Amino acid sequence: MKLGEFRETITLEGGNHPDRNEQFEYINARANSFQEHGLPVIFVDTKKKELVGNFKNNGSEYAPKGNPVEVNVYDFKDKQVGKAVPYGVYDITNNTGFVNVGTNFDTAEFAISSIRA
Repeated sequence: MKLGEFRETITLEGGNHPDRNEQFEYINARANSFQEHGLPVIFVDTKKKELVGNFKNNGSEYAPKGNPVEVNVYDFKDKQVGKAVPYGVYDITNNTGFVNVGTNFDTAEFAISSIRA
């Protein structure tokens, strides 16, 4: 038997739950009710924490040929800076939003300060 390197493939999908849409319909009804009464409805989203500094990025960008961006060899976080935590806050009623980026590891505290901003 020959063995080799492999990666898991996400292919298994369970069936749809019969009440799948019920929670979304409930949330939508509540949001509509709040808007009708002039109350705010916001959407808050966060992404994974990212290293802050000159680190390799899996994305790509255009730059002049022969002038690559130099990055650190190792991805060890800077203990003084830590990681960046991006939070997005979107006001559904007014169709406005912003992204707040911080280094606070208390995610609940940071989320509240983002909403207040």
